[in-house]
Amino acid sequence: MKRLRAIPRWFARRFGYARLICLLLLVAFAALRVADPALVQELRLRTFDNFQALSPRPKTVRPVTIVDIDEKSLADPKLGQWPWPRTRIAEIIEKLTQLGALVIAFDVVFAEPDRLNPAIAADTFPGLDEVTREKLKALPSNDQVFAETLRRSRIVLGETASLEKRTDLDKTLPVTGFAMLGDPIPFMEPFPGLLRNVPVIEHAAAGRGLFTIPPERDGIIRRVPMIMRAQDVTMLALSFEMLRVLTATDTVFVKAEEGGITSLGLRGFQIPTDGNGKIWVHYANHDPSIYVSAIDVLEGRVSPEKIARKLILIGPSAIGLNDIKTTPVYSAMPGVEVHAQVLESVLTGSILTRPYWGVVVEFLGAVLLGFLVIVFAPQLGAITLVMVGGLFASALLGLSWYFYTQHRLMIDFTYPMLSTTAVYLTLIFANFVREQEQRRQMRSVFGQYLSPVLVEQLADSPPKLGGEEREITVMFSDVRGFTTISESYKHDPQGLTQLMNRFLTPLTDAIIARKGYVDKYMGDAIMAFWNAPLADKDHQINACEAALDMLDRIDRVNGEREQEAAHGGHVYIPLKVGIGLNTGIGVVGNMGSDLKFNYSALGDSVNLASRLEGQSKEYGFPIIVGSATAMAVKDRLAILELDFIMVKGKTEPEVIYAITGREDVMHSERFQLLRNLTIEMLAAYRNCDWDEALAAIERGRRKDEAKELAKLYDLYEARIRHYRVDPPPEDWNGAYALLTK
Repeated sequence: MKRLRAIPRWFARRFGYARLICLLLLVAFAALRVADPALVQELRLRTFDNFQALSPRPKTVRPVTIVDIDEKSLADPKLGQWPWPRTRIAEIIEKLTQLGALVIAFDVVFAEPDRLNPAIAADTFPGLDEVTREKLKALPSNDQVFAETLRRSRIVLGETASLEKRTDLDKTLPVTGFAMLGDPIPFMEPFPGLLRNVPVIEHAAAGRGLFTIPPERDGIIRRVPMIMRAQDVTMLALSFEMLRVLTATDTVFVKAEEGGITSLGLRGFQIPTDGNGKIWVHYANHDPSIYVSAIDVLEGRVSPEKIARKLILIGPSAIGLNDIKTTPVYSAMPGVEVHAQVLESVLTGSILTRPYWGVVVEFLGAVLLGFLVIVFAPQLGAITLVMVGGLFASALLGLSWYFYTQHRLMIDFTYPMLSTTAVYLTLIFANFVREQEQRRQMRSVFGQYLSPVLVEQLADSPPKLGGEEREITVMFSDVRGFTTISESYKHDPQGLTQLMNRFLTPLTDAIIARKGYVDKYMGDAIMAFWNAPLADKDHQINACEAALDMLDRIDRVNGEREQEAAHGGHVYIPLKVGIGLNTGIGVVGNMGSDLKFNYSALGDSVNLASRLEGQSKEYGFPIIVGSATAMAVKDRLAILELDFIMVKGKTEPEVIYAITGREDVMHSERFQLLRNLTIEMLAAYRNCDWDEALAAIERGRRKDEAKELAKLYDLYEARIRHYRVDPPPEDWNGAYALLTK
């Protein structure tokens, strides 16, 4: 043991403590690479993302066509909003089959019976005579018609993995055969549940595949699993199932080793995967040319060469259907195109691979380069060291780039460069510390002989003005009718001051408790924002939660004031708060003059938040938010679309929403009903269908016992009366220009 402890001391005396520290640092980095934590993985993935962005896969052939459920199709009256009648989809399938499609796959799931099935219509439509009702019930269902069409084509139905286990899982479907070399099941991506199509459709299809694509931690789709386990069922991915149906393969070969899955095979294809059965997608740039609109297929406006001998994917690109993915080459790629990119990569033999020996190369490269720096860096001059370092960095980058572009191999250069740079900087820091210590010793030794410097100049560094751009959520709040309240205190200014402190304190506490920054007070108004100066990835939800907390706290203050008024025999006027929230890019930083400044925010997003606060009294809701804020919190709070407005001073219209409550309100039957009625009213209003809009308002009034939407309905009724006399222009987009701030 003594000899072991003596080794570091001998090494330090022989080579210096700086080299010893760097050697230990190199060992630590080697252990870090073996552990491969999230930070190292993230750096590696970002490197490969940049490679793909700089050199995306070139497109030489286009074997896949996407039949797009796009905005154009949704707007056409023959199809309308999604989901479409299954009979219409059957017509599209027949058209594609007639044009020579090889395999047709759906990137959607038909989990419920068609809502337009004749039998459902017979029980739904009031006023039908019994003869008509019985005739409707005797007709085949749309699902049966759809299923018969599927049987006449090679169709792959999409299924989706879910987080909830289903008790009604159909286990009578034909099962794909798997020949497994090794045990790949423990390495497959597991999901608790599986959502399938209605049975009559499932049994008519030639294949079934999962279109679930789990993203990486940062939300980017880099790898797509080709085989998964969902509710204890082994399933192929939608794209791979298309290839199985195309090649008429009954058995899929899955090869696994101790480290995980290595490859999947079927007739004519051997596909390398990572340990979890995923492939690294070699992305090409977003390609609009492979899209054809579903309505164009239905109307026969698609040229045959777009369909003949092609693999067809039917899926959505419409924003409202929420199937947009982020990829290394495109930030908003429709999910259906990701499946197309997988198929193109496989069919053209251009899949990216990360070889098992790549880790060994990266590890040995880091150790070797780090050791060379430790040995030779102290002997080289600064300029020579920088030149050699640049040469090594260029060589690492060049080799990694060469393997990627020429062999589609992903070899990470960032880890060797990171470890070598850390060793190099440690040596520089050690040299700096040593030099500083030497200077201190020399001053100590020669200070008694030389006259010390008696006067040193102190340089003041005044704060500099400026800021940075950052996405922030801005809040403006104001007390409604505060002028009337303050008039009641005209003979008691101290009482007014106490009142302001009494309501500003809990409102401020609510903001600070939710990580907000209170910018300023403007009389009874408050300006605050989130995500600056401290970063807050949940700034939108925190701002909205703070607004709801503010309403709760002001209610408590009002309750206390009402009791005090009853006991004191004076007039009670409740405090009501209006709040505007908006998310967007703003400039934050120290702003003001050379003499006085404060940390604040400026920008268009700030102005819009101020305008929204001013509109809360017009729409009858205390919290009004912009569209960016609403979209960020729509899955966690009850939001209600109010209007499409052009605020004073802005040139672009904005959809605005009300925050009406938390998750319990969002899931309540009453809120869902009123929200749907409001959506119907807004749709009719924007289509200039005044009668239908008024009818929707009337239905809403009957259902709104609490009269929470009364002011909103009054506002739209007034607008409709105006538009009946003075109609909007023909190109009107539904936006309403506000005349006041």
